[in-house]
Amino acid sequence: MSEHFLICPACQAKNRVPSARLLQAPQCGKCKVNLLPAEPLALTGNQLSRLLAHETLPLVVDFWAPWCGPCLQMEPTFAAAAANMQGQLRLAKLDTEAQQAAAAQFGIRSIPTLIAFVKGKEVARQSGALSAGQLQQWLQQLSSS
Repeated sequence: MSEHFLICPACQAKNRVPSARLLQAPQCGKCKVNLLPAEPLALTGNQLSRLLAHETLPLVVDFWAPWCGPCLQMEPTFAAAAANMQGQLRLAKLDTEAQQAAAAQFGIRSIPTLIAFVKGKEVARQSGALSAGQLQQWLQQLSSS
C-alpha cells in the first residue's frame, strides 16, 4: 500500500497517511485537526518550506496579494478548486505582501502566480488569473501526470 506524508496545517506535525485514506478526511495524529481541509491553506514562508521538505502530496501555491484585483477575482475559483481536488492535490495561498522573502525566493514577478510542486520540486508555473475552466484543466493535467 502506498502512503503519503502530510504536514498538519495547525501544529506542523508530520503525519503518514495511506493513499487509500486521503479521501476519508484524515486527522493529525498529534492535534486531531483535519489534515486536508476543503479550503486552501494560508501559508507563511516557513510553513511553505516545511511542506516542500516533507510533503509527498502534490502542492499548488497561489502567490497573491490583498491589493491585487485579479488575485481577488480568482480567489473563489481557487477555493472551489481546493474543495474539488481534496485528497488529490493540496492547494495553498501565500500573501506576497506579508511574505516578501518567500516571494523573492521563488522569483515571483507578477501576481497571481500559481506554482505546482511535486515532492518539493517545482513542476509547473502559471502567471495571471485563470477562469474556473482554465484552472480546472491546469490542475487536472497536474494530477494526471
